[in-house]
Amino acid sequence: MTITLSDFISSIAGNPALLIIVVLTLGVILVNGWTDAPNAIATCVSTRSLEPRKAIVMAAVFNFLGVFVMTAINATVAQTVANMVNFSGSDDALIALCAALFAIVLWATAAWYFGIPTSESHALIAGISGAAIALQGGISGINGEAWIKVVYGLGTSTLLGFGLGFLVVKIVMLICKQMSRQQTNVFFKNGQIGAGAAMAFMHGAQDGQKFMGIFMLGIFLAQGNADATNFVIPVWMMILCSLVMALGTSIGGMKIIKTVGMDMVKLESFQGFSADLAAAICLLISSVFGLPVSTTHTKTTAIMGVGAAKRFSSVNWSTVGEMLLAWVLTFPGCGLVGFIMAWVFMQIF
Repeated sequence: MTITLSDFISSIAGNPALLIIVVLTLGVILVNGWTDAPNAIATCVSTRSLEPRKAIVMAAVFNFLGVFVMTAINATVAQTVANMVNFSGSDDALIALCAALFAIVLWATAAWYFGIPTSESHALIAGISGAAIALQGGISGINGEAWIKVVYGLGTSTLLGFGLGFLVVKIVMLICKQMSRQQTNVFFKNGQIGAGAAMAFMHGAQDGQKFMGIFMLGIFLAQGNADATNFVIPVWMMILCSLVMALGTSIGGMKIIKTVGMDMVKLESFQGFSADLAAAICLLISSVFGLPVSTTHTKTTAIMGVGAAKRFSSVNWSTVGEMLLAWVLTFPGCGLVGFIMAWVFMQIF
């Protein structure tokens, strides 16, 4: 099941609620590119492999390619996210979804303001789950099987990111053990640019699909088809979401870059390369198996793993603690905001 561009335009013209859904969804994608994508290039900037402006342009381009290419190959992540909540059986479904997206934008913007690399994936899952619970008046708003798959992916990405970061940097150190620093610096500086580009590509592949899944859910709700479980994301939507995410990335996010790439661990070029490569591999594996994972968690835990491979004191655990607290609070916090906003919106409208 899919929708053509002409049918989409006609639906918007005849349904103001759908128009609001579209604007809010694109707003969330913009904020994601603005606040989440800088994680992909944080290490490139912190090790001075790439200037901030050039790094942001690179991330914008590869986010665009990631959304477009990976979705065309495998859109399982989008379907999993769209199916994890139950918005069927209620005339207020579109209103509840609007409230959830509004809550996500509020949460993500606040996190950016304070320079905290919170997970947009967590915010998305929590926000729409809270809204679905408010809509259905209970836990029936959650589709357990799909929701558990999403949570499993988020947990796996955290452990896998740390483990791969630790392992990759150990392998790199072993290979380069007999080489001089001068011999390896040029390679790792250039290699980190390539690894950073791969990380930005995989960020677009993962996060772009999550939000396109919600985009399709909004369209189906507007058409009165809330039970659609299998769908094909149209090319025009891939292009639109790719461009919006790239625009968000181009706005930049130096606060996030500073927190992830500079405050948490002081990285050398070979460490930055290892962190980017490990995170990109983790995201690729997750995307191939259709697991929605957090790019923020994957990248930051990969950096932690790289730092810990040298010695545990290399990691600024106080900064890590602040990020972990933000991640832990996102589920109940954004979920509660989504629940409250949905309840308020349904009362007003």
